[in-house]
Amino acid sequence: MRKRIFRQLKRLSDQAVGADHRLAINLFGALSLCSGMVVSGYWPMRKEINVLPCLSALLSYGCRTALPVILEDKHALIFRAWSPGDQLVKGLYGTFEPRPDAEVVYPTLLLVPLVAFDRSGNRLGYGGGYYDRTLVSLHERHAIRAIGVGYAGQEVNCVPVGAHDVMLNGFLTENGFIKILE
Repeated sequence: MRKRIFRQLKRLSDQAVGADHRLAINLFGALSLCSGMVVSGYWPMRKEINVLPCLSALLSYGCRTALPVILEDKHALIFRAWSPGDQLVKGLYGTFEPRPDAEVVYPTLLLVPLVAFDRSGNRLGYGGGYYDRTLVSLHERHAIRAIGVGYAGQEVNCVPVGAHDVMLNGFLTENGFIKILE
């Protein structure tokens, strides 16, 4: 399934002019946001939908934004504060992350990248399990909402689910918001 969706991503991203801005509009239309809340996003790669306009809009609204960091010796992600213009460093797996001296923060809303999703709340990620372990860890710390973010064309009928996969609260696409759990 990953291989098939990766092939579709180039076509989806090429055809989705303005998708990143529609994504930001849909985010504000669907979710209750509070000034001061910490929201994590991700640095887009592999033709993922661009969530950076969402993060810029959230900053303008008074939210704090963060990006994930993969630590070699950890099984869960940490999040470091980030704003547009802050310097990024190359992380594991070709990701871009905030510098090691950026503040560690604990998001209450996570915008989660994905390869595919279904209407049951399941997300197919990249296979490392980082977000699943992270969501479990954050749930133990405080209440969170995890929203998968992708193109509407990444929706599939059924995502294969493993014992450690964590369901998401919804999915945000350029075409709207799909609510799953509250």
